[in-house]
Amino acid sequence: MDAASAPATAAKRRKSDRTKGQETPGSSSGEGEDNLDLISYLPDEDRIILSDHPGPARRFALPRFCLRNHYAQIDGWLRSQALTGLQEIEFGYDYDIKERRLLYPLPTSVFRFAPTLCVAIFSSCEFPNQMAPSLNFPCLEQLTLSGVTMSEDALHSMISGCPVLESLFLRGNIGVGCIRINSQLSGTSASDAGIGKATIRVMQAPILEIVGNLSFSISKLVLGTTVFQGMMAISLTTSMHTVKVLVLEPLELNLNEVVDFLKCFPCLEKLYITSSMQKSMKNAMSHNPLDPIECLELHLKKVVISNYCGMRAGVDFAKFFVLNAKVLREMIFITTKNCNDKWRANQHRRLRLDNKASPGALFTFERRCLLPIFSLLKHDPFEWSGPLEWQDEINY
Repeated sequence: MDAASAPATAAKRRKSDRTKGQETPGSSSGEGEDNLDLISYLPDEDRIILSDHPGPARRFALPRFCLRNHYAQIDGWLRSQALTGLQEIEFGYDYDIKERRLLYPLPTSVFRFAPTLCVAIFSSCEFPNQMAPSLNFPCLEQLTLSGVTMSEDALHSMISGCPVLESLFLRGNIGVGCIRINSQLSGTSASDAGIGKATIRVMQAPILEIVGNLSFSISKLVLGTTVFQGMMAISLTTSMHTVKVLVLEPLELNLNEVVDFLKCFPCLEKLYITSSMQKSMKNAMSHNPLDPIECLELHLKKVVISNYCGMRAGVDFAKFFVLNAKVLREMIFITTKNCNDKWRANQHRRLRLDNKASPGALFTFERRCLLPIFSLLKHDPFEWSGPLEWQDEINY
C-alpha cells in the first residue's frame, strides 16, 4: 500500500471539480495548487484508508507533503496496526510556504518499524538526535538521507545500528561534516553529503561495490590508507578490488586525477562522469604500455560522460578511453546540445573511433535532459533513465 496514492487521488478529484466549474478549496488564497494543503482536502474515504486496511502493509510512502498542523494526524497514521511489520518507508516534508526555513521533526513513531525495515528514505526533516544511540535496524539494507538535519554522532550511531546495511545515500544533509564508514556496505553514495565541505573515511568495507557521487563538495576521501584531497590523490597505497561502479562529479575534470581513481579501483567495470570541462583545460595523456592500468586492460566495460560538449578538452579526455580501454563494450556521450550530422561526424573523426582498443565497443551520442535519477532499489543505482530525445549509435 502506497500512502502517496491518497493525495494523488484527491488531486485528480479537484481537477475534475474545476472542470465542472466548482472552486477548489483554498484556491482563493493565492498560493497555487503545488502549495495546497493536500491533507486538509483528502476526502473522508481516503482519510480512513489505513483504518480499513486489513494489513500487513509492506511499503508506506509519503514524500514531500505540507504538514501544517497535521503532525498528530500523521503520527496517528504511522501508529496504525495496518503498518505493523513495515518493510519499506519513504517519508519527508515539503517546505512550508510561510516558513520555508522551518524543518519539522521526524515523527518518533517511525522508529517502531526499526525491527523490520529493509529500505528507509528520509528527506527534509529534523532527525531526533537523542534517540539515535538507542536505535537498532537489524534488517535495514538501504538507507537514504536527503536534506536531513542531524548531528554527526547521530548519523554514525544510526549506521552502526544497521549490521546488514548494503547501500547508503547521503545528500545535502545539515550538521554532518565528517562521515566514517566501517561496515559491510556494498554501495555508498555521498553527493553533497553535507552543507559545506565534507570528509569521508571508509575504514573497512570488504564488499563495497559502488562508490559515488564523488563531487567537489567532498574535501577529503580516505579509503583505508589511500587519501584523496578533493579529487587529487595524495597517496595511493590501498587498492579496492571489490569496487565495480564509480561515479565522479567534479567541478573541473582532470584526466590525471581520474586515472588515479582507476588505479585505486583496479577491477572497475562502470565509470560515470558528469563533465564540466573548460576550453583551456588540457587532458591529453599518453598511456605507457609498460605501466598498464588493470581496469583498462581487463575490466572496464562501460563509460558514460554526461554534459559532453565536444570541445578539445572533452575530446582528449574521452579519446583516452577509446584508445586504451581494451574490453570496453559501450561508451555513451550525453549532451544537451543541438548536434547536427556534421557535428556528430566531426566527433567520430576527432575521437578516433576507427582506432578503438576494443573491437566490439559501441559508441553512442544521446541528447537527454540532464536529470539524473538515483535509486538504491536498482542493481546499478546510476543507470541512466532520463528522457531520450535522440540517439546516434555507431559501431565500428
